[in-house]
Parts: sequence; C-alpha cells; structure tokens
Amino acid sequence: MLTRITGGDIIDPASSRRGVGDLWIADGRIVDPPAGGHADTTVDASGCIVMAGAIDIHSHIGGGNVNTARLLLPEQHAAHAPRPTATPLSNAGWSTFETGCLYAKMGFTTVVEPAMSPGSALHTHLELADIPIIDKATLAILGNDDFLLSMIRDGASEAMIDDYVGWTVGATRALGVKVINAGAAAAFKENVRTFSLDDVVPWYGVSSRKIVKTLQASVERLGIPHPLHVHCNNLGAAGAADTAAATIAAAEGVPLHLAHLQFYGYGTEGKRKFSSAAARLAEVVNSTPEVTIDIGQVMFGQTVTVSSDVMRQFTARGTASPKKFVIHDGDGNGGGIVPYRYRGDFYGAVQWAVGLELFLLISDPWRVFFTTDHPNGAPFTAYPQLFQLLMDREARNEAAASLPKSALATSALMSIDREYTFEEIAVMTRAAPARLLGLSDRGHLGAGAIADVAVYRKDADVAKMFGRAAYVFKDGDLVVKDGEITHYRWGRALRLNPAPDKAMVRRLEDYHQQHYGLSLDWFTFPDSAIQRENPFGEVACRS
Repeated sequence: MLTRITGGDIIDPASSRRGVGDLWIADGRIVDPPAGGHADTTVDASGCIVMAGAIDIHSHIGGGNVNTARLLLPEQHAAHAPRPTATPLSNAGWSTFETGCLYAKMGFTTVVEPAMSPGSALHTHLELADIPIIDKATLAILGNDDFLLSMIRDGASEAMIDDYVGWTVGATRALGVKVINAGAAAAFKENVRTFSLDDVVPWYGVSSRKIVKTLQASVERLGIPHPLHVHCNNLGAAGAADTAAATIAAAEGVPLHLAHLQFYGYGTEGKRKFSSAAARLAEVVNSTPEVTIDIGQVMFGQTVTVSSDVMRQFTARGTASPKKFVIHDGDGNGGGIVPYRYRGDFYGAVQWAVGLELFLLISDPWRVFFTTDHPNGAPFTAYPQLFQLLMDREARNEAAASLPKSALATSALMSIDREYTFEEIAVMTRAAPARLLGLSDRGHLGAGAIADVAVYRKDADVAKMFGRAAYVFKDGDLVVKDGEITHYRWGRALRLNPAPDKAMVRRLEDYHQQHYGLSLDWFTFPDSAIQRENPFGEVACRS
C-alpha cells in the first residue's frame, strides 16, 4: 500500500530538509515520490509539523528494579485493562503495556532501557516484549561484576576483555554497555560508603577510573556504535560537578557518553553549600567533542528513583517520600528503589535550574540528549512540559517566578535568552539519538528509512502540541490519530549480535559452575523464549 502524507511542514535535519511538502510510505519504509504520484491513502497534514519518530536513549521502562518500584508503590499507578493478546507478562496487571501507548501518543517510536543486569536479561526482555507499538533496546551493565574485576586485577589481555564484553552484549541481546558508579557496588559489599573516580575497590585493587577506561576501550575496539554509557561516581552530591568534569577529561579523545548530567551539576557555593555548577560543566562539554551527554531533567512532583547504584540509593534512603524504600544487593549489581517528591524549595529549584542550564548552555544539539532519566528526575509523561520550557523563555520565567530567589541566584538560568527551535528539537530527539545508537534506519525521513513518523498540529502551546500527536506511524502503520491509539501492534528489541568466542564461553561455563553450581544456560536464553515472530532486530557493529 502506498501512503502519502501531504501538506505538512517537514523537519528532517539529517537530510537538511525543511519546508512544506509530501512524504511517501510503502511497505513500511519511506520512499521517493513515485512516478504518477497516485496514493492508496492520503493523510492531510496541512498546518502540521512532520518529523521522524522520536527516540529516547535513557528511560527505565523494564527489568527488576522497575517491577520492584511498582510493588513498592502500588498507590502511584493503576492496573490496566487486559492485554489484547497473550504476552509473557500479560497477567501482571501493572503499567508495562501502557508505557508503549503513552510514548506513542507523544510521537516516540524507539526507547532504550539503559540498565539491564545481565543476570536478569531474560526477565527484562520478557517485560519489554509486553510493551506495544514502540521498538525497544537495552544496555547491559558491567563494571561491578567479579568476573570483569578479576580479569582487570589479574592483567587479562585486551582480547580477553573484549571477548567477555562481546559475549555479554550478545548473550543479553543488548545494544550497548552501561557502567554504573564503576566499582562502587563491589566496594559497598566491603562497607565502603563513598566512592570517587580514583578510589580503589577493596580486594580487587582496581580504581573506578581503571574500570571505566577498560570498558571504554573495549566498546571502541568491538565497534559497538553507542559509546560506553557512564553513570558517574557521586551522583547527587554537592560538588559532584568536579567528578563529572574529571570523568569527561578521562575520555581522552575516545567517545564517551555521560548519563543524566543534571545529577552531577552541583557545586558547593553559598550559605547552604549547594549551588549550580551547570555553566562550568557546559563549558567542559562544549570543549570536549568526543563526549555526549543526556540531561535527566528534574520536574516538580512525585516520582520514584530507580537505580542500580546501590551505594547512592543506600545514602538516599533517608529522604524517601513517602517513607519506604527497597535496597538490595546482588552478585554484580545491587540497586535501590527510593520514592521522592521534587518540591519547589531551595534544593529542588537548584536541580530544576541546573538541568535547564545544561540544555541551554551546551551549544551542539547533536551532543545533548533529551531525558528526565525516567522516572528518576520525572516521569517521561512530563516531556511535553519540558519541551515548552526549552522552546519558550517566557514559559521558563513564569515557572521560575514561584521558586526561591536564593536558589535561582546560584544559577545563570534567568540570564539565558536561548529558545530551542523545532530543528534543534528534531536533532536532539531524532537525528542525534539514531546516530549515537548506530540506528541508520531511523531518526530521519530519507528514502529507505523505516516509516516511523510523528505529525504534530502547530500550536503556540508547545506542551499541548507535543503531548498529543495528530498522527503517528510505526513502520508505516498508523497507530495514533488525534492523540489516541488506533490499534496495537508489537515492536522489536534492537540488539547487537557479536559472535561469541568459544574459549570465553568455556571459561564462563566453568566460572558459573564453580560459583553458582549452574550451567551457563541458566544465564542465557534462545530467541524463541520471546514467543513472537521476529522479536529482535539486529544492528550492525562498526567494522
């Protein structure tokens, strides 16, 4: 079937296309205008903006920590109607299914779960399979596991490190590698409660810096498109800007991605020893072209912090709101679930301002990514309001008017005039994420791209516009009309598939037998475990 989207203002930075025109779709792909120009279906997009489907590179939407949060806070979500077809978690009664629907209504078609513990990979993929419409991907967590730390301690060769990293990515069906407070979860087991970049993990004798650099180099050698995704040390602490700056400096010309930089944008100035250091961090990012970052914007209201940074979550348990939390430890990765309400008090206002400053002061939209670190800074449903703040200075000023002047005085936010353009929004949420993740088939509207298309009715109220898409196509299939789901379909999980090294597999088999008394088969799974046709889509490594 040939579909034409006609009369819309097409914004496609990847192909430098901007202007009113037509977009043609056939067999799930964008195609060149056909000879004769006859369409089976025509969608009138007059008065609308047409973009590629949006991509979220960092949103916690599946896995053990997310489910634990749901169990801890049943009052914060509602059970939903039965699924239209049976899926592995179809009887859960929670909000997994609704995740895909809410993202699609905003024009998002691909979302990355950025923190999958390798030991829970099967569970994570079963849950992601229950999220409809959108494509998903995961990042496998390394950097606190005994196997890797022992190899680094014992001076294993680069080839052996690469074999293990490659096996982990392939076995877990991941799209990349994440390191979370490198070495801190292992140090936590030895009663260490603070851990910085050059601190050393007891018994292993390796520093957090050494772990990060080892994984960064391995990811680069393996040709994994997405750079090592780094959750730095000292998240949320006053003075954490120094840690973030040191981690950025450690990139040393090799690509590196820093997650939720807002949570590291804090200085120690002022009477309360808590201030914005966003301007300084933005300057460091601007001058380090090999580094990309996502923000983790704070928005006011109730949420829950979900993290495999067990050390940080253990420290944060005293500020839980409501007063309940879960802290758990594991072999390689612990975690914590700590509910939190961001208020417009001094500290909340500084955090809110820091995120916006970073968005507005980092000059290159190809290197700064749109996230709230869902749900840690705010639920992803707050995205439309965040778009408004970035694109409308008056809206920012109005929001800031009710906040403590003492908090804003620590920040440069009120002096920033910049307003994001639609082109910059399209770069930050479409073209740049696709490039960063190695997804050449999306993030743009050129011929050959998968037909993930979001159409928005122009409105001075940017939040209203981005919160309720006029039309959304997934693989050329119309799934949203006038902000409502038209029907359900299943997306795929995007993964790399490096060939496993047989010697490493044998070594891992021996390791798991000795440590767990279990075959390695317990920690891997066949594609057939996801009982759906073509549940995965393969992404190529760089040659």
